[in-house]
Amino acid sequence: MTATHEILLASASPRRRDILHNLGYTVHTVSADIDETPRTNETPHDYVLRLATEKNRAVRAKHFSDDLPIVSADTSVVQHGKILGKPESKIHAAQMLTALSGCTHQVLTAVCVSFGEHEYALVQQNDVQFKILSLEEISAYIATGEPMDKAGAYGIQGIGGVFVAHLSGSFTGVMGLPVFETVTLLRRCGANVPPFQAA
Repeated sequence: MTATHEILLASASPRRRDILHNLGYTVHTVSADIDETPRTNETPHDYVLRLATEKNRAVRAKHFSDDLPIVSADTSVVQHGKILGKPESKIHAAQMLTALSGCTHQVLTAVCVSFGEHEYALVQQNDVQFKILSLEEISAYIATGEPMDKAGAYGIQGIGGVFVAHLSGSFTGVMGLPVFETVTLLRRCGANVPPFQAA
């Protein structure tokens, strides 16, 4: 294994790719084809941890070279112990945003990193408090189209960020890849981490 600024991202998420790119990595993205159906009585914590690990191992099985570290992640928006997925319709999005209005929910992001013979994973939790949303705000936000492909029907890095009154945790964790935890796992695996030293 040689020191490199390259990394293999087991995700098609442009947000995760941009986060790693902004850290200075050259990012190669590979989609992980796994079954994401929750298991019976599986907690949100165990669910995201299992998916992040399975994504990593699926990509590693396809790209079995140990030359590049592999990063995978899975994020779930959770309220009252229930996972809120992506809205199925505008009405569904409105229902989700109404439920989140004025309340605190959790965003769980699991990260798995493998490199060489090493594999480490963890779950990072964020507590996100929404302001009280008016019906007009919810309607206007849904009209932008942003909520329709976002878990929990909002994106903190976009217009949805104006609804977040308080965040306890990691902004990048809510986006889908917590920087501190990801770099910690990369370092534990022996991968090259920023700030990169000149050769």
